[in-house]
Amino acid sequence: MKVRLGGRCGTLILAAGLMTGLIFGAGASARAERSHPLVKLETSMGDITLELYPDKAPATVANFLEYVNAGFFNGTIFHRVKNGFMIQGGGLDGQMNKKPTRAPIKNEADNGLTNDAYTVAMARTGDPNSATAQFFINVVNNGFLNHTAKTPQGWGYAVFGKVVKGKEVVDKIKAVPTTTKGMYDDVPVEPVTIVKATVVQK
Repeated sequence: MKVRLGGRCGTLILAAGLMTGLIFGAGASARAERSHPLVKLETSMGDITLELYPDKAPATVANFLEYVNAGFFNGTIFHRVKNGFMIQGGGLDGQMNKKPTRAPIKNEADNGLTNDAYTVAMARTGDPNSATAQFFINVVNNGFLNHTAKTPQGWGYAVFGKVVKGKEVVDKIKAVPTTTKGMYDDVPVEPVTIVKATVVQK
């Protein structure tokens, strides 16, 4: 039997088909959004939610999520805070003791992401491939940290996500008074603690 799409009935069928397409399309879009994991940092000054980009920095994101899921960041502090630059944390406890980490990861700073305000990147030593657990959140556009060449001087710092909620918390942290403690400069006078880090859903 042939089905005619003319008239009011046909219009309704067509509209229903279009609506179904829109619903499926929205579902696909939601799935695509969820492919970017979200990590909530519950800090002593408020919550910060990071959106991560495994499509751009797969090794870096996998490494970061391993530390999150292991509870590694819980109880660590933002031990280096420089207003006009960045806030750095994820490696020291409240007594300024460095936590033992897994092996370093490869530097993925050549992924096209840039160190703009409120992006999150991996901290490292002078060795481009030395990042482990410590990360930082840029509080301004830090173009000089971007990848320019595959040389020790040009590798840059790998961006792997950005702050999507809690920018006001980042702004509060960047403004705290700092001091020197032992070998560390720019340490908050009052500890800014990452109470808990967890993977969350939208």
